Amino acid sequence: MKRILVAGGAGFIGSNLCRRLIDDGDAYVICCDNLYTGSRANIEKLSGCDRFEFIEHDITEPLDIDGIDEIYNLACPASPKHYQKSPVYTIKTNVLGIINLLELAVKNNAKFMQFSTSEVYGNPLEHPQTERYFGNVNPIGIRSCYDEGKRCAETLCFDYMREYGARIKVIRIFNTYGPNMSMDDGRVVSNFIVQALNGENITIYGDGSQTRSFCYVDDLVEGIVRVMATGDEVHGPVNLGNPEEFTIKELADMVVSMIDTDSRIEYVELPSDDPVRRRPDISLAARIADGWKPEVHLSEGITNTIKYFKDIL
Repeated sequence: MKRILVAGGAGFIGSNLCRRLIDDGDAYVICCDNLYTGSRANIEKLSGCDRFEFIEHDITEPLDIDGIDEIYNLACPASPKHYQKSPVYTIKTNVLGIINLLELAVKNNAKFMQFSTSEVYGNPLEHPQTERYFGNVNPIGIRSCYDEGKRCAETLCFDYMREYGARIKVIRIFNTYGPNMSMDDGRVVSNFIVQALNGENITIYGDGSQTRSFCYVDDLVEGIVRVMATGDEVHGPVNLGNPEEFTIKELADMVVSMIDTDSRIEYVELPSDDPVRRRPDISLAARIADGWKPEVHLSEGITNTIKYFKDIL
């Protein structure tokens, strides 16, 4: 049985990944999280499983565990509201944290997957974005602690591979949504749904013409598992996301149409460095990961996510 460490495992994507690994039935899962943005509630249903263990730990401090076969590193505040709360801590998590986990991976000769982000492309001048695109990132803006932190983390992965033989894989995640999202994380999907359910006006930053590609979390997790299962010759980076592109206004209209609400759309000033367009080219993922592609349409995924938020509000 594989022993798997999931850093950031009590967060949105991490908790869904932990559940999938447990459900697959062939792994002992160690969930590591400092609960800075993660939640015990996200992993509560797993706590009774004898193949699941939770460790409260901050990866900016070294972690010493033996017998690890795979490491998934999701540990980092991932929404602007959270990562801008303490930019220096965000950078420490991305840099010091990944060094500690890479050291652990090398010690155990474990496969290591770094969860990078579409934010490494910044406000892209190439559309859709392929893995070969180097990006258009502001290195000193208010989002830079996350964007550049993730870019540095990718660099460290490949340097550890070249210098120490680390068995690394890097994935770049695009906008993801679904159950276990935090209701106050500032992400557009959770914002719109919670505002509509509470009868508040739906806040659109800018004129709503900016686009995003929304991937349901179950589809993302399927891609994650398939990429991790590839051989050591596959390093990435690999885009994982949904190539269907929607404007923010289209998303808002969809949410309003699905919820019996008096909410109206309210337009406010666009934050600094907010990308105008974002859409992944996933041809590489399809090629290396058994034809992976998202299966859940946005309307179906939003329906599931609305039900989740109704249950916890």
